[in-house]
This record gives sequence, C-alpha cells and structure tokens, in this order.
Amino acid sequence: MRVLIAPQEFKGSLAAVEAAELIAEGVRRALPAAEIDLAPLADGGPGTVGAIVRAAGGRLSTARVEGPLGAPVDARWGRIDDGRTAVIEMAAAAGLTLMREEDLDPRRASTFGVGQLLWHALEAGAGRILIGVGGSATNDGGAGMAAALGARFIDDDGAPLATGGAALAGLARIDASGLDSRLADTSISVLCDVQNPLLGPDGASAVYGPQKGADPQCIAELNDALVNYAGIVERDLGVRIAGLAGGGAAGGLAAGLYAFCGAELVSGFGAVADAVGLADRIASADLAVTGEGRFDFQSAFGKTTAGVAELCERADVSCIVVAGSVAGDIAALPGVEAAEPAAPRGMSATEAMSRAAELVPAAAERAASRWMFGRRRQH
Repeated sequence: MRVLIAPQEFKGSLAAVEAAELIAEGVRRALPAAEIDLAPLADGGPGTVGAIVRAAGGRLSTARVEGPLGAPVDARWGRIDDGRTAVIEMAAAAGLTLMREEDLDPRRASTFGVGQLLWHALEAGAGRILIGVGGSATNDGGAGMAAALGARFIDDDGAPLATGGAALAGLARIDASGLDSRLADTSISVLCDVQNPLLGPDGASAVYGPQKGADPQCIAELNDALVNYAGIVERDLGVRIAGLAGGGAAGGLAAGLYAFCGAELVSGFGAVADAVGLADRIASADLAVTGEGRFDFQSAFGKTTAGVAELCERADVSCIVVAGSVAGDIAALPGVEAAEPAAPRGMSATEAMSRAAELVPAAAERAASRWMFGRRRQH
C-alpha cells in the first residue's frame, strides 16, 4: 500500500514539511506496512521555496536584504535545474511574518528587499525565476522591487520618491532606463492564486490592507496612491496594470513584476504541483492525505487542499484531510472522503497550536485507521 502525504502549512503552527512529517508519523502507526511518500506543498506563500527545492533536489541559499521597513533580514531562496531556475518567496524579504503586529505599516513597507533577492538570482545566472507572492506586508505596487533593480521613481521636485505605498501619491515620473538589462532575457513566473485587481473595492488595498494594519482611512489613501502609480506606469512604461487580473496580489507586487520585469502570472498551486510531480504521485497512491490549519467552506476556494482533492478525484484515489480544526460539511470540497480535526472540541486555538506535535499525529492515526476499516468492509 502506498500513501501520499501532501499538506500545506498549518498557518501559525507548522511549516508544510513539519506537517507532512507529523502526519506521516500517525499514518505509520495505523498502517505500519504502508510505503509513505512525503510531498509538502505550498501555493506561492511561505513554504514555497522549501517545497519546490526539496522535491527537485535543489539547493538553498541565504541573502542579506532589506526587510519591509528597511532593517536587514536573511532571506532564504533556492536554485533547481542545476541552478538554471531560481525560486523566491517575497515573504522572505517583505512578509507579514517578519514584523510584529504593532509595527505593521503598509504606508511605509517596501518590496525593495524582494528586488534585491531577484538581483541575487540574476547574479547567480538564473535564466528562469519562480516567485511566490503570498504573505506580504506591503502595498507599494512593486515599486520598491523595481527600484532595487535600477528603476527610478521621481516626485514633482525631481527628487527620488520615498519608499512605501503612501509615497506613490506623490509620484510624478518613472525612469526605467537603468533597469537591470538581464531582466529582458529572464523568464519570471509569479505564483499567484488570487484574481484581485490592483485597484478598487476588490483591489490590493481594500481586500488585503486590513491584515497589514490598514484602517479605512489608510485603505482609501493607499488605493488613491496606487491609482496615481498605475496611471504613470501606463504613461511612462506603456504597460496597463490597472485591470490586470491578479495584479493586486502582494499589495500590487504582481502588477509591478508584470510591468517592470515582463513577468507572467501563473497558478501558485499549479506551479508547485508540477514541480513536485504531484499528479503522477497521486495516481500511484492508494491514499492521499492532505491538510491545513483550518478546514472549512473556504477550503473549497483555496488552492492547495482543494487542488489535491481535485487531482485525487480525477485519479480515483481516496483523499482524506487532517486539519487543526474542521468546521462545516466536507461535501463542500469534492474529492474529500473524510476530514479529521487535530484539536479536540472546546480546545483553544492557542493550546492546539502549542500541542501540534502531539495532536496532528494522533489525528492522522485516527483518520488512517477509519479509512482502512472502511476499505476492509468494502472488500
């Protein structure tokens, strides 16, 4: 019997690799003779570099770059295909996890460090770059990223523009003549699983601003700044980003990568699934176990758990979910046969996360045991 373990991160508790190992521990208790195949997953957010590099047998590097508010951070990135492809997470340089809640400030936060990571990838000779854009703390439309790669942002007085999303309200001109020439010969794919545009009620500021510390007044200010930015990008670069589907991802970084780097926006889950050979690994399994921190109706609109379930349904392979908590009807996600919560009823999320190393294997053992019992009854 072959069991594929393919969870995403349990947000705030376990990285995808840790979750996969803990689930495997429980499955081995229930199915000691099973062959276990670990495939930790991500969809462009935290964990993307680790998932792809691990699956592809690549190598990891660390670069010292500017964090969201300018303080230096050590950002991990990876190389696969004998170094021809670089894998980057924007969250490693400009992510929410790098900031304390009281320091969140999308008016000032910048993607400059993301541009520095791209520069390191270019210096290493990468001809292709995959960049995950989940988990951002920024709302600067990728202006900081472009500045790190040589673009100049200029205000009405001819002075360099300050960094951050709010400063874009004062943008008067973009000079892209100094942009790193190597970008023209580099294929960049933005791993992005949202369709939000840059502007408006469904845009970067309105939808994602609150989780970055923006109140209603700040949201309006940031959106107005991005309106000005989009207009000048179109005028000075000849690239229209205002209505770009997915351009609002990562505070508009996706739009900036499209405009300044000629990047394409692709499915984050799809790119990771292809990199790890997920469809073939599911097809050769008898059971797939996926998981996430909270399994509920929104899981149907996510990409990782839903994506695994969809591939299982196509391959006619059993799929079960192990999650920190389960709420609602599993029928909301076609392809899932059962969902097992790790946290007992009434346990607080804080306690459950602190006891993940104990609770997740136990939940996986229960789920695998029930699945095996049902399989035996059918035969």
